[in-house]
Amino acid sequence: MPDQSIPQARTPDAPPAEPVSGASGISRRALLGTAGATGLVLGTAGGAVGYASAPAGATPLTSVGAGRAMFHGKHQPGIIEGLQARGHLVAFDLAAGAGRKEAAALLRRWSTTAERLMAGEAAPHGDTDVARDAGPSSLTVTFGFGYSFFGRTGLEKQRPGALDPLPDFSSDHLDRSRSDGDLWVQIGANDALVAFHALRAIQKDAGSAARVRWQMNGFNRSPGATAHPMTARNLMGQLDGTRNPQPTDTDFDQRIFVPASGEPAWMANGSYAVVRRIRMLLDDWEKLSLTAQEQVIGRRKANGAPLSGGDETTPMDLEKTDAHGDYVVPLTAHARITRPEKNGGAAMLRRPFSYHDGIDADGTPDAGLLFICWQADPLRGFVPVQRKLDRGDALSKYIRHEASGLFAVPGGAAKGEYVGQRLLEG
Repeated sequence: MPDQSIPQARTPDAPPAEPVSGASGISRRALLGTAGATGLVLGTAGGAVGYASAPAGATPLTSVGAGRAMFHGKHQPGIIEGLQARGHLVAFDLAAGAGRKEAAALLRRWSTTAERLMAGEAAPHGDTDVARDAGPSSLTVTFGFGYSFFGRTGLEKQRPGALDPLPDFSSDHLDRSRSDGDLWVQIGANDALVAFHALRAIQKDAGSAARVRWQMNGFNRSPGATAHPMTARNLMGQLDGTRNPQPTDTDFDQRIFVPASGEPAWMANGSYAVVRRIRMLLDDWEKLSLTAQEQVIGRRKANGAPLSGGDETTPMDLEKTDAHGDYVVPLTAHARITRPEKNGGAAMLRRPFSYHDGIDADGTPDAGLLFICWQADPLRGFVPVQRKLDRGDALSKYIRHEASGLFAVPGGAAKGEYVGQRLLEG
């Protein structure tokens, strides 16, 4: 889990949210109102992103409810948007006898449902009314394909080389039943009911074509919970995400997305998602003194500043020593080991959720991070950094990787298309 791994939950600058009233026609939920004309709409990144006026006689939605991400576009939603307050990750395996034809029909159904729900509309059939009173709440739904999907659909020749299984790491204690999968869906929203509504709709749409392999639930700080937008904290209490790549970086697309001319062609403008369930050994971590915790991470807990001095955004001075000649940022500090310049320039966009799945019989919390990172090629992004962490990260003593998956996430669907159409009908 790097300074670009654990977590790194800095909220990327979110693209402008589309006001609900921008949808074609007025949706069922839009009739409840949109953001008031005199109020700023706050996006998931916490900044002002637009205005919308309420239809006459309608009660305005709050800024959280009015936020909207777009389904159609160059890239799938749920990658460059800011962190969301609630998330669900779910993997499916195709049913016995289901192949390419059934997969295409399923992705078509899923895409139709995702487009409607992200616009704040009801599911196309069998809507449960769970989200009836809410706006889109920045809902995103993202779809990906696992290694095994291509064998099950006869598309082995279209399987990307970058999707080869991840190597074993020393910190792995993987539960294979909660790892991998033919299909992967990421759901995020700023309202828990909106997120659950989408999860339920996606599950119902699977019908007899696919069954759930595993499912995980996560959360982040809610928009507006802090006095001003700031880097998120993880369950260890650390500011997390300080060095996350930003969409404004000149090399952002090159590092995160497959180029339009890339191979295979169906992955143009897509990305690869590494998903890891990383349990934090919080009882052990919380026994450390503040100073010891900061030495493990390499940053101040209060404000995320590097131990070498400055504030959160000050470049880390890896050569600075103290009066005894020791490095101020220890050689085993997580933030030192994960720096891109120490890993051949390897970079990835971390977009995680924290999780808490209860308390074990011995009182130990089952809590940690649903680590999700995006990159153009995991062999140049996640893998080299994780290998470096394996060889000496002080944080490794306090975490355990319990589940893992790697998924090819194709580019966004154009209007009238469904996600994965170029693969399944190409």
